Amino acid sequence: MELYRGMDRAALDVAYNNRAVVPDWQGYLERWRARSDAIYAARPVLRDLRYGPGPRQRIDLFPCGKPEAPAILFLHGGYWQWNDKEGQAFVAEGLLTNGFDVAIGEYSLAPEARMRTICAEAFAMVEWLAAELPARGLGEGGLYLSGISTGAHLMALALGHAAVRGALLISGIYDLEPIRLSSLNDAIGMDEGEARACAPLHAVPSRTAPTILAFGAYERPEIRRQSADYAACLEALGRRARPMPISSCDHFSVLETLADPTGVLAQEAAKLTQLAQR
Repeated sequence: MELYRGMDRAALDVAYNNRAVVPDWQGYLERWRARSDAIYAARPVLRDLRYGPGPRQRIDLFPCGKPEAPAILFLHGGYWQWNDKEGQAFVAEGLLTNGFDVAIGEYSLAPEARMRTICAEAFAMVEWLAAELPARGLGEGGLYLSGISTGAHLMALALGHAAVRGALLISGIYDLEPIRLSSLNDAIGMDEGEARACAPLHAVPSRTAPTILAFGAYERPEIRRQSADYAACLEALGRRARPMPISSCDHFSVLETLADPTGVLAQEAAKLTQLAQR
């Protein structure tokens, strides 16, 4: 039996089960979708722009209406097999208010897509936005990345893109080996080689944009450790990276601090644009 840090399959299932420690996790998802519906109704938005031919290769663009605004791409979570952009688009409120043009992206899911395919879509989204934003007069202040959980993992893989100026990654998975050895992999189907090739911790590009690795202080220990380890990896290579625990937050409530214009992560996103200019 293969172990990861002394944990077998059953222990890894517990270690990465974020829902088990948040009794109201379903309530969060329902409230987020309602808030997302409200922002789609209230804000100007360009819906379902295609960055590729796949049914889920879509991006929604919310212009903030400010000249020379930076743009930020946010990707939802869901362990590569659940959720969609419409369910977590509510985060745009905090980012729009802080002067970002906001792109909410979507990607293919397992088991219909393999991990390598999903990861390639993350880079394709950034490539598409790097060309499309200037054509639409958006994102003149540069392109930034954000995402939670799976979304953070995918955005980490695009940190080396020349157009990216910074990233705010939340509660991400940066080493996929524990996922490969857990029951989550039943739908994903990674082998050892794919898990390593698609792990940001083991595939650091020659250049990475300044990065904040945020996570809830009340999250599972493995989620906290993953962010700390990835930050340490980047720092050891001389990159600008900072782990950031968010007090009193779990894997779900942490995202509220990005959606709230005065929340700690919304404010950190705004500060990130200043850091990138140094």
